Amino acid sequence: MQEQDIGGYDCPCKFGTKGDGKNEACTTVFPLVAVATLGVIGTTFIVIIVVLFMLLSHQKRKTKEFFVKNGGPILEKVNNIKLFKKEELKPIIQHMSNVIGKGGFGEVYKGILDNQVVAIKKSINVDKTQEKQFANEIIIQSRVIHKNITRLIGCCLEVDVPMLVYEFVSLSLEKRLNIAAGAAEGLAYMHSKTSTTILHGDIKPSNILLDDNFNPKISDFGISRLIAIEKTHTNFVVGDMCYMDPIYLQSGLLTKQSDVYSFGLTLLELLTRQKQKDDFGGHGRLAKAFLDAYTEKGGIELFEIHKLARLIVECLKLEVERRPEMTNVAEILETMRRSHKDKSDACASTNT
Repeated sequence: MQEQDIGGYDCPCKFGTKGDGKNEACTTVFPLVAVATLGVIGTTFIVIIVVLFMLLSHQKRKTKEFFVKNGGPILEKVNNIKLFKKEELKPIIQHMSNVIGKGGFGEVYKGILDNQVVAIKKSINVDKTQEKQFANEIIIQSRVIHKNITRLIGCCLEVDVPMLVYEFVSLSLEKRLNIAAGAAEGLAYMHSKTSTTILHGDIKPSNILLDDNFNPKISDFGISRLIAIEKTHTNFVVGDMCYMDPIYLQSGLLTKQSDVYSFGLTLLELLTRQKQKDDFGGHGRLAKAFLDAYTEKGGIELFEIHKLARLIVECLKLEVERRPEMTNVAEILETMRRSHKDKSDACASTNT
């Protein structure tokens, strides 16, 4: 297109070019390389969008397949079972700090759903032969209501192996003291009241089982030893590293005080309701945080039960000879248990 100008005509270049259009000397504004680059970027962006859409569609389809396979159409008709979406549970199960139990079956997480503290059981696998019976088993569990049986709140069926959501059972201080005192009595019996000293070697919360009345039972004597003086050393250290006496770990010397240290960590978990973490060769993270706080605050403001906190500190001393005997630990805990019970009974009688 020509435009009239003073003294002649002006022939502008086409859009995207520049130069002298009158003499047909127009050049491209964008180099060919730039145009090709933009084309590649645009194509890549479109491919990414298409791939993401396909992945989301595949994930949505798999989620629906899992839901149907796990009995969703049946369970969604049951009134007292809540079906959780995996997005609701993801904030809890994606943080290892929420793990409160772990074993061959899978993991158990603690979290909050609908303003309620819950325990989420995430299993590793499920028996394929029982897969079709899963919905029926969930319905049966939902109907079981008893004070000594954990209530099933609901489940998530949008994953290959369904996740179960239970009420979180929190032990009262009285029950925790009963557990601590009973377990200490059992361990003291092993150490001092048998014809030959028995060392457990792997004391931890999961090896203290509870009966229907929350009475503790020490279990898993797989690495326990009948100790003779000349056989207290070992070159092969066995046990859960999270609860192991660092002196035993370093020297291979298993003593009664090794059990005392592990029991101290167990007491610490009972008191704080937090899990001990690995820190090989020294105090675990929970123990270190507790001891640092106790030292800074002088053991005065840290916990309601000051005597229990002080007892834990004594059990966790790195100087083996300064740790108490289990008989002394058992006596202190029994005294605390009775004292707390007397106070609770007194309060109850006053209120009535």
